Amino acid sequence: MISQLKNIDSAFKHIKLFSYVLIAACVAISSFSVYKSYQSSTDFKNHIYILANGKALEAFAADRKSNIPVEARDHIKVFHEDFFTLDPDDKQIQANITKALYLADGSAKTQYDNLKESGFYANLISGNISQQITVDSVQLDMNQYPIYFKCFATEKLVRTSSTVTRSLVTQGYLRNVSRSDNNPHGFLIERWETLENNDLSTKAQQP
Repeated sequence: MISQLKNIDSAFKHIKLFSYVLIAACVAISSFSVYKSYQSSTDFKNHIYILANGKALEAFAADRKSNIPVEARDHIKVFHEDFFTLDPDDKQIQANITKALYLADGSAKTQYDNLKESGFYANLISGNISQQITVDSVQLDMNQYPIYFKCFATEKLVRTSSTVTRSLVTQGYLRNVSRSDNNPHGFLIERWETLENNDLSTKAQQP
């Protein structure tokens, strides 16, 4: 009788242990399934399909953190191109400067006002001078916030008689702001200043 009771108690313990193991296994499988489903859903959301010329092209979305250096450099590049790419046309100058000023704080407006007061834009128009800029490189210090940058660029002033090439070096800081149609990268340039703007060469135009 005692032997039978021991066998029943042993069997009960085994069943109880098996039940615990089974429950733990079910919980683990359920948790893994939920995790994989969430992961698959996130991966699916990060897949973007772009329709181009009747074909669906797959693209991938990414967190902004991984794109900050790329977006920051492009923001700085676009700002300098808008601010310094000028033709002898008052409306074109005003349109470009207006776009540039959306991307920077009052330090850019101060530089614009100083150039305007010195007659720089009036001289461009009266002398039929076009100014072009090429951004060569942008250095970023991502270890501080606002983000410090230094921009190296080449300017060309194209006159009827000659083309003057200049080196341009500027510096400033970037802070985060809300994205908008006028500021798609969501950065604002602060404390912007010109460090260097020197003539490199002058090339006479061929008659």
